[in-house]
Amino acid sequence: MIIAERQSLLSSELSSAETRAQFMHVMNKVLREFDLDHVTIFSAPGPNDSLLAPLVLESTIPVQFVREFDRNQLLRACPVLPRLRDTILPQFWDLDPNTPSDFDWPPKMHALMRRYNLLMGALIPMNSVDSNRFFMRFDGKRPPFCQVESNELGMIALHAFDHFDRMRRTELASPNVLSARELEVLRWTAQGKTSIEIGQILSLSDHTVNAYMTNAIKKLDCVNRTQLVAKAIRLKLIN
Repeated sequence: MIIAERQSLLSSELSSAETRAQFMHVMNKVLREFDLDHVTIFSAPGPNDSLLAPLVLESTIPVQFVREFDRNQLLRACPVLPRLRDTILPQFWDLDPNTPSDFDWPPKMHALMRRYNLLMGALIPMNSVDSNRFFMRFDGKRPPFCQVESNELGMIALHAFDHFDRMRRTELASPNVLSARELEVLRWTAQGKTSIEIGQILSLSDHTVNAYMTNAIKKLDCVNRTQLVAKAIRLKLIN
């Protein structure tokens, strides 16, 4: 498939996604098209942020990687993020020892990324219409991108984030409507699963699961998980 056709097809499929689950299904197709393994969308860290997990909105990266990343306090040590404070251009990296690197990787971060086969990747900055800043990260173990691939992935990522951001803002504008992910977390909670168990099932960190649960509690005006589950059943949000 030629580049223009692939880009148009993927962009069309992303635009048709109505839920986060559908969106991530198409993003997994994007990964396959570019021979990549993982995609992550996360809020840009602020000066007081030291953990990655609370910033992650969606990700296919193993939960254990994020836990180890945060346990070693690597967010503030990441050499890519400071570069993005001064540019809107995507940043690319390759951990191949035979490839010159633009980044000075901390040994613990370098070893962790290699252990999880996150050997190359890209970090693409995004700005939402409500002036918030986000990043879309792609990881894999393939050869580095050529310029044509970099350009195409960048265009698809921009289109993907635009659609994702519309869904995100719709969720925020409808405070009484639970997102698909919040409903997933709520269903598993109703079945007696802990945050750690739900995280393992949904490939999320327990911090992210707790964040979804906190949002759901606020949206339905509850005081704890027990009341939340009871109210959700009463409202027929879950069975």
